[in-house]
Amino acid sequence: MKVYTKTGDAGLTSLLSKERVYKDSARVQAYGTVDEANAAMGLAKSLIEKDWAKEIIHNIQAELIALNADLATAEAVNNADFRISPNHINSLEKLIDSLEERRIPQPYFVTPGSTAASAALDLARTITRRAERCVVALGRQERVSAPVPLYLNRLSDLLFVLARCVEQEELVANITKKVRGILEPVPGNDREKLSLPVLTKARQMIDAAGHKAREMGIAMVMAIVDANGTLVVQERMDNSLLASVSLALDKAYTAVALRMPTEQAASLVTPGQELYGINTTHHGRLVVFGGGLPIYDQGILYGGIGVSGGSVDQDILVAKAGLAVF
Repeated sequence: MKVYTKTGDAGLTSLLSKERVYKDSARVQAYGTVDEANAAMGLAKSLIEKDWAKEIIHNIQAELIALNADLATAEAVNNADFRISPNHINSLEKLIDSLEERRIPQPYFVTPGSTAASAALDLARTITRRAERCVVALGRQERVSAPVPLYLNRLSDLLFVLARCVEQEELVANITKKVRGILEPVPGNDREKLSLPVLTKARQMIDAAGHKAREMGIAMVMAIVDANGTLVVQERMDNSLLASVSLALDKAYTAVALRMPTEQAASLVTPGQELYGINTTHHGRLVVFGGGLPIYDQGILYGGIGVSGGSVDQDILVAKAGLAVF
């Protein structure tokens, strides 16, 4: 059988009942838009690496074929003649609930395009919304199986949540890969060579930072780590916050791990930026607000200094006072 039949050359097509209708009829517009959504989901499936997400999409694509058969059926006598039932809607709702449990909440409007796969899912979502509108318009003129528009409504919600889960998993995986590359330990003898300058200067740096903190009248905690993120020395001033002990160390660690001041990292973790989501990785050790500085000399990273106890600006000033000694 040839792909082209010429039976539609006059602008007509056949429903499953063999009834001939115009190609721009509301019913054809409806199932044609669903077919478009199905194709967009296929694009998303080709871009996704996770098998669990591919399986979800594949199963839904099969259901959309059945849903289109319902839309192409204009003369069904009772609900038993239709293929999509309330059970299909219940399954979508359960799937949405399970995906909601695994995604990171996002209390802001999402701009599509953080990853190729999530962008394709968002495209499929918006086409599904259009398909739902087409089905609603059709239902005002002709009979439509009741579960069909409900299915499309829930499907658009599912595609939104699925896009966020896929997007977040991919972003976290990419960030984790970058961090692991940064955190690769310096080999043997080189590690000892890089640690030596920090070991000899650490006490002086802590003293200088502490002197600055006392000048400002703020009780702070200061920490120095070497190029591998290992603690060299840490000092807690009287009456400093208990939380500052771990924060100072983690700021120093973050400055080494990311090879940048923690205040710079803060601007890169907002939605859409290069390091978005990195603060949720590495067991929560990465601190993305000011107070941590890498210790560089002639382009060589020797370690990091972290300060906590005051405002962000105050922590940065004290850290810089300690760094100046090195």
